[in-house]
Amino acid sequence: MTTDTAAATETPDDTPDTSPDAAEPAPIPFAVPSLAGDVPGAVAEVLGSGWITTGPQTGAFEKDFAGHLGAAHAVAVSSCTAALELCLRALDLPPGSAVLTPSLTFCGAINAILHAGHRPVLVDIDEDTLVVSPETVAAAAARVAPAAMITQNQGGYPVDVRAVTAAAGLDRTRVIEDAAHGPGAARNGVPVGAHSFAACFSFYATKNMPIGEGGAVVTSDQDMADRVRSMRLHGMSKDSWRRYLPGGSWRYDVKAVGLKANMTDVQAVIGRAQLAALPAWQRERAELVARYDAALAGLPGLVLPQRRLDGVQHAWHLYQVRVPDRDGIIADLEAARVGTSVHFIPAHQMTVYQQVLGPDECAAVPVTDRVGDELLSLPLYPGLSPAAQDRVVTAITGALRARG
Repeated sequence: MTTDTAAATETPDDTPDTSPDAAEPAPIPFAVPSLAGDVPGAVAEVLGSGWITTGPQTGAFEKDFAGHLGAAHAVAVSSCTAALELCLRALDLPPGSAVLTPSLTFCGAINAILHAGHRPVLVDIDEDTLVVSPETVAAAAARVAPAAMITQNQGGYPVDVRAVTAAAGLDRTRVIEDAAHGPGAARNGVPVGAHSFAACFSFYATKNMPIGEGGAVVTSDQDMADRVRSMRLHGMSKDSWRRYLPGGSWRYDVKAVGLKANMTDVQAVIGRAQLAALPAWQRERAELVARYDAALAGLPGLVLPQRRLDGVQHAWHLYQVRVPDRDGIIADLEAARVGTSVHFIPAHQMTVYQQVLGPDECAAVPVTDRVGDELLSLPLYPGLSPAAQDRVVTAITGALRARG
């Protein structure tokens, strides 16, 4: 793990090789979660408080996170997947409603639509930015009258939500932003989620602000915040913290069918410490991206992350390149002890979603099919040393040159 107080702390890629085979280089992981220096003490305080589930620290984290974004409300939940499902349920759409979604997304986002009782309708991506565009959204909306839409900030590139909302012919109250890759991203100086009707964030272990597990719904709408807050705990009118406060009552009502999707105070206190460290981590990510850009520019066969940066602040959750013979290159990098990942296998290429969607829907995203077979995510995280990054560059350069 890396810390915000010791940027030079050794990570696995810097550890001296003391193995019998000194020629074997240390592995470079694809991701190493960062931890702020005061996390252990903060967790110990919560554990000693006698209250470790949803309570005062969760409320404080919600206030901190909303304030960081400049948003009206934040509701902490168990995951971004749960956040998406809660938001869809809160919309009260008719069962089986058509919900637009990119296919280049994590399976959890598709599952959220299905678990909420609705039907995914696939949207193709823009080849340069890897996110949906007004043109691709309009094409999908022309196939079916959508009731709602989920957008996604792929790799940290923020979608132009206003433009794609108009292209879908939807009111803003029917658009949910999948901002799992979004902390640190902004458009025209406005952080992702700041003015959103509903934006869903992830604090999974590999994310820019890792808690381990956890998510949040950020919204400008009081009613949406209240509904999600209730529905994250079964739809109960009062959570246990409020019931056991002085003057509280054991009575509660259940006004909607909800989920068990609350965040604990242990997670929340980690999140509060991590949030304070996030700006410095984001600056380090940007510096690593600039080094990759300079070192890999012009390499035959390699397509660097392309982005239209006018008014856009990229979060750089991922450094996604496009390569030929991706599986072979992944194997070559593994041999060089360089970790990689793929974001994502398009949903419509998965067996269960092919059965749910049908062949016509699966054929509606040709750019996603083509680009999805080429995407490769390289190591990118605070604490990745220059020497380790140079090894990544050397490995992928050699792998590409070996293929002519």
